[in-house]
Amino acid sequence: MDTYASIKISQLAEEDRPREKLLLRGKSALTDAELIAILIGSGTPSVSAVDLSKHILAGVNYDLRTLAKMSIQDLKKFKGIGEAKAITIIAAMELARRRKDSEPVTRPRITCSQDIYDLMRPELLDEQIEHFFLILLNRGNQVIRKHLVSQGGTSGTVVDPKIVFKIALEHLAQSIILVHNHPSGNLGPSEQDKRLTHRLVKIGHELDLPVLDHVIFADVGYFSFADEAIL
Repeated sequence: MDTYASIKISQLAEEDRPREKLLLRGKSALTDAELIAILIGSGTPSVSAVDLSKHILAGVNYDLRTLAKMSIQDLKKFKGIGEAKAITIIAAMELARRRKDSEPVTRPRITCSQDIYDLMRPELLDEQIEHFFLILLNRGNQVIRKHLVSQGGTSGTVVDPKIVFKIALEHLAQSIILVHNHPSGNLGPSEQDKRLTHRLVKIGHELDLPVLDHVIFADVGYFSFADEAIL
């Protein structure tokens, strides 16, 4: 029998109710006081952690912004809050502030081969040896990341298909784009480039992880397998 499922929240000691409520109903079901109670862990012999948390909130007029501005000494004025609990509250409020201040990551979106070329310019412009990159995309064709698979000499680099798809699967990519540079400036694909591309396209199809394009990068321009309809 599932012990948690068989116990009602109302039957638990008040100290344990916020934790159990979070487990059963999720974090959004908890009140501010219950969340703070989880942080401080315990109350006093006469006051539960939840009631102590309510007392703290009442002391700041239930304004979390005011609570976030309080110092360790301010918090220690509440009976039952020592230095350790005060530090825990301050640390939690600081994490919340940093999260709020964090700018959402804007992921570039790939819509055409020119987008691919522009995306890879910082990595491949003026490079004198060959590099092979993967661009990992989500379902909306937004870039999850650029990943260097291998690098070699001026005329080629070794690419292992197992490594290519291992990287893509580990990052939960929905599709991939292949990019490698030709330091010579020659934009035409070699027979090796064509064989590798067709092999990776076939494996991607079998894994339901499509290869959308293979771009050959040169300082003077690029070649796109997709644009030339030879994927």
